[in-house]
Amino acid sequence: MADNEQKAMQLIAEAEKKLSSSKTFFGSLFGGSSKVEEAVDCYLRAANLFKMVKKWPQAGQAFCSAAQLHLKAGVRHDAATNFVDASNCYKKCDPNEAVSTLLKAIEIYTDMGRFTVAAKQHQNIAELYETECVDLSRAMQHYEQAADYFRGEESTSSANKCMLKLAQYAAQLEHYDKAIQIYEQIAKSSLDNSLLKYSAKEYMFRAALCHLCVDILNAQHALEKYCALYPAFTDTRECKLIKELIEHLEEQNVDAFTEAVKTYDSISRLDQWYTTMLVRIKKQINDNPDLR
Repeated sequence: MADNEQKAMQLIAEAEKKLSSSKTFFGSLFGGSSKVEEAVDCYLRAANLFKMVKKWPQAGQAFCSAAQLHLKAGVRHDAATNFVDASNCYKKCDPNEAVSTLLKAIEIYTDMGRFTVAAKQHQNIAELYETECVDLSRAMQHYEQAADYFRGEESTSSANKCMLKLAQYAAQLEHYDKAIQIYEQIAKSSLDNSLLKYSAKEYMFRAALCHLCVDILNAQHALEKYCALYPAFTDTRECKLIKELIEHLEEQNVDAFTEAVKTYDSISRLDQWYTTMLVRIKKQINDNPDLR
C-alpha cells in the first residue's frame, strides 16, 4: 500500500516536471500541448493510486490539478468530471472542500447548458449540508436551485423530490408559509395524476400540521379546502387526526391530544419530522391559555 502512495507522489512530481518543460520556449515549439496531456494523465493516475491507499485529500488535489489543466485546454466536460471526482474524495475528509469543487463543476455544466447534471450536483451539495456540514438554510438553497433546474428540463418528478426536501426543512426552521405553499402545490399537481393521487393525502396532512403550528382557524379553513379539493381526504385517518387535534386544542385538553397522537402512531408510525411538528402544536396548549 505504501508502495502505491510512493508511486502516486512520483507521478505528481513527473506531472509538474512535464508542465514546467512545456512552458519553456523550446518546449512550446516541440509539443507543449502533448506535455500538458501527459501531465493530466499523470495527475489522474496519481489520484487513483491515492484513492487506493485512502489518502483522500491528496487524491482530491490531484483530480483538481487535472481539472484545472483540462479547463485551460478548453476540455470543459472532462474538467467538470474531474471536479466531481475530486468532490467524491473530499466528501470523505473535508465536506466544505467537496462543496467548493462541486460548485466549480456546476459552473461548467451550466455554462455548457447541462442543467440536469448541474441540478444533480446541487442536490449532492444539499445532501452534504444536511449530513456533513449541517447547515439547513444552505441545504434549502441548493434544493431550491436543483428543483429550478429540474423544472426547466421538464424533470417534474425530480423537481418535486427536491421541493419536498425544501418544505421539510422550511417547516423545521419555522418558515411555515413556505412549507405550506410547497405542500399544497405538490398536493394539487398530484391530484392531476392518477398514479400520484394517493400521495396527495400526505402532503395535505403535512400542510395542515404546518397550519396548526401557526393558527387553528387557518388550519380549519385549510382542512375544508383540502376536503373540497380531494373529497377522499375526508375519510382518511390523517384528516380525522387533524380534526381531533383542533378539537383538543380548543378544549385545552393535553391528555386527549396526546392520546389521539398515540392512537394514530400505533397504526401509522410518525417519523421525527411529524413528532417535531406535533410537539410544537401541543406546546401551544401550555403557552396559550386561550386559543380561541
